[in-house]
Amino acid sequence: MTLRVLDPSHESRAVGGKLAQRPASLQGKTVGLISNGKEGTKGYFTHLDRLLRQELWVALFVWRTKSNYNVPSFAYLIDSVM
Repeated sequence: MTLRVLDPSHESRAVGGKLAQRPASLQGKTVGLISNGKEGTKGYFTHLDRLLRQELWVALFVWRTKSNYNVPSFAYLIDSVM
């Protein structure tokens, strides 16, 4: 029997790209995320905000919501969390 594992992602990495260096800690840092806006995400991000501040000492949690979860984020949303 042959078992095939399929990768459902369609995005490819840029040639020569590399991951950003991770900070040693999130203490005092700003964390920014963009929500897809689907039902239930408000409660999730509210909880995540509390956890990041209380347990990892994040200074600021910036969260924005896309207007439509079926499309990529607009540049102004990405810029507002960076």
